[in-house]
Amino acid sequence: MDTAAPGVRLLIVDDSDLIREGLKSTLQSYPDIHIVGEASNGEEALLTVSQLKPTVVLMDIVMPRLDGIASTRMLKTLYPQIAVVGLSVHAKTYEINAMLEAGALQVITKENAVHELYEAIQKAALSVIPGSRGEQASQ
Repeated sequence: MDTAAPGVRLLIVDDSDLIREGLKSTLQSYPDIHIVGEASNGEEALLTVSQLKPTVVLMDIVMPRLDGIASTRMLKTLYPQIAVVGLSVHAKTYEINAMLEAGALQVITKENAVHELYEAIQKAALSVIPGSRGEQASQ
């Protein structure tokens, strides 16, 4: 088994093509983040997760067909080993609380995404990668 960090397998879920493309463009510059797929709603996200088995799902909260809160709750029930980071334009308090209660580790706003996203994804990945829970590099 390869002991080198394989990187984070990331699924981007957002109903806006423009937002997904912007997130992909930003995150592709990090060599340890591998964008394995994308989805445009919660239903599509659940199907895609079952096929691609990402490490982290970046999940928009407000989407058609199945919102991010309901799909996060289902995803964490079916795949507790996958971390979810919520993403919202408005980040209303009740939506943030509902997303965290559904199983997201963190919720960030889209306006702060460029500055906070990489750290949030790394933190989420560390929470689910075996042998790395809460461990910080002791150098």
